[in-house]
Amino acid sequence: MSATRQAEDGARPARRRLSVDRRREELIAAALELFGRHDAEDVSIDDVAASAGASRALVYHYFGGKQELYVAALRSAAAELRARLQPQGEGGPLEQLSSGLTRYFDFVEEHAAGYAALLRGGPANRAGEIGEIVDEVRQRMLRMVVHQMGVDAPGPALRVTLRSWIASVETAGLDWLEHRDMERAELERLLVDQMVALLRAASGHDPGMRVLLETLLPVHAAPANCEAVP
Repeated sequence: MSATRQAEDGARPARRRLSVDRRREELIAAALELFGRHDAEDVSIDDVAASAGASRALVYHYFGGKQELYVAALRSAAAELRARLQPQGEGGPLEQLSSGLTRYFDFVEEHAAGYAALLRGGPANRAGEIGEIVDEVRQRMLRMVVHQMGVDAPGPALRVTLRSWIASVETAGLDWLEHRDMERAELERLLVDQMVALLRAASGHDPGMRVLLETLLPVHAAPANCEAVP
């Protein structure tokens, strides 16, 4: 591990006796922290071992190599995020959407490095196993929103709209972690407003979505200083 990385990521912690599961969790946590702040190509097994206060041999013992560790770390982050996206089924569609966003951003705030690592996988990884892990999270979020809207099978216009919105949520999460110059609650309200705006636009391309809008909009207050759209 380089002197520069040591200065940036802190001194090597003392090694401690831990259970197998606990040691594995600590190695994954250390890996997520490093992968969240550096390109995966720039993080070595030695970096992870030093950050976790473990030996290089122990990291290889648990994971076999850096790619296996990288995949395990991202799977861990993705599994927790997917769990938070379980539909809750309380309130109206937009209230449920807002609640889901709150749970999503709870994860973003509590596991910033894991979230960043999950979404910033290198281009070489996005088409393979890493891409599948990220896509599983996106599919879970899509199913959550579709469920909240009471839609059995979204048509093309709604599907494209929802997937575009999910991409906006991911970008907003990364931007918020980088800048933190907007209150979380305000950002979440903005994203709900964006969803409504996107649905309005999509209804012009799919008349069937007007019924969905009539279900959603009565409980959605118009933004301040803006006239309600008929």
